[in-house]
Amino acid sequence: MPATPESLQKFVTYCQQHITGDEKGQAQVFLDRFFRAFGHDGALEAGATYEERIEKSSKKGQMGFADLVWKKHVLIEMKKRGEDLTKREHRTQTERYYIRLKKDDRPRYVMMCNFDEFHIYDFDLQPDQPVDIISLKQLPARSPAFAFMESTSRRPIFKNNQVEITEKAASRMGMLLEMLIERGKERKFAKFNQFQAQRFVLQCVLAMFAEDRGLLPPALFTRCVKDCLEGASSYDVLGGLFQAMNQQGVTPAGRYEGVEYFNGGLFSEIHPIELQQGELKILEVCAEQNWSQVRPSIFGNIFESALKTDKKQRRAYGIHFTTEGDIRRIVLPTISYYWEERINAANTVAKLQNLHQELGRYRVLDPACGSGNFL
Repeated sequence: MPATPESLQKFVTYCQQHITGDEKGQAQVFLDRFFRAFGHDGALEAGATYEERIEKSSKKGQMGFADLVWKKHVLIEMKKRGEDLTKREHRTQTERYYIRLKKDDRPRYVMMCNFDEFHIYDFDLQPDQPVDIISLKQLPARSPAFAFMESTSRRPIFKNNQVEITEKAASRMGMLLEMLIERGKERKFAKFNQFQAQRFVLQCVLAMFAEDRGLLPPALFTRCVKDCLEGASSYDVLGGLFQAMNQQGVTPAGRYEGVEYFNGGLFSEIHPIELQQGELKILEVCAEQNWSQVRPSIFGNIFESALKTDKKQRRAYGIHFTTEGDIRRIVLPTISYYWEERINAANTVAKLQNLHQELGRYRVLDPACGSGNFL
């Protein structure tokens, strides 16, 4: 039997009357009732495990114990009532459990709870902040966010799901690239090849990120696209913007006044393209999105999957990306945890200064850098 507003409200009322928020004494009672509110006979009956043993998941790399693991559904870590769930140490601890779980057992979602508030994470795609934060009182009204608690395949609906925003942006830009590649094959009408089209689209992507991150003058790229829709030439307008982004120093005046130099090589080659009306419309819709909410670390994966080209072609174009989840499973245990422990142990100014110098000399080799996700 699935969850109902009545069953969820019954759980909320029970917690308000009987749960004081003691992590050790009441966490399992709370979780068992939580499972029952979602139509299960209990946490154990649903197949979840309390105090799941996870090797090498403690801070010292020894055996750790996650409060609850429901394989392929959710990992839940409880904290005492009033505890600040935004503390980095809590997320780090929970992510250690997540990373060290066997791949076949690893759930898609992770939840931290202090009896009054639920912080829901998708560590594979949005590990640095919750996809949603829901109070106990909001539970009956916000039940779609907890779809992973049911035995159905319904997709949870979150209010801070940057993955969905990124999916829309990446699929649209993938569509634009496909259109340009197809048009580029009509040699007598277009003067650009597939690699030039790819570079042009990536330059547009970076410009949209830069605009919403404050690295370009406000709405500059969006205004350029709208001017092109009203009759200006994208060959001149967008091509001119990319030229300005490739000039050292700051553009002193004119349409591109205030544009600073973007190093890194993406704008070292400028191949302006005269966009058609339909292509400009796609770019306009993308430009009007809030790119500060688009996740660069997963944009590439979705952008890649949006392309219709086969794997061999994508490899030839250099269009291949590693997922953020896979990256973190490598980088966190081998690099991040080591330095976090060193920093936490440095308890004098002299030690911190020495550590700062040592960290400045630290080098990491990523021989297949690709999109730079590891960086």
